[in-house]
Amino acid sequence: MLFALHCTDYPGALQLRLDTRPDHVAYLNDLNAKGILKMAGPFLGEDGKPTGSLVIVKAETIGEARAFAEADPYAKAGLFSKVEIKAFNWVFNNPEA
Repeated sequence: MLFALHCTDYPGALQLRLDTRPDHVAYLNDLNAKGILKMAGPFLGEDGKPTGSLVIVKAETIGEARAFAEADPYAKAGLFSKVEIKAFNWVFNNPEA
């Protein structure tokens, strides 16, 4: 099953995001190598700067998806004010469909 992790940054936390990005990217690369990560990228504000993240993962349960979210270096660094996790059905342009 797929889960969407909708992560919202705290306002004014851009520097924390930039400082933590190398560890975050390494974490996502590891999930990708294991076939867990399906897609990911930042949400952008009107100024074009990141304000949050969308991460889609393959997991057996919402608890497993939550564990992936909590292990993200961004989450561990305290970047996110909110993380919503929802089951996701990738219908259009799914390369595995």
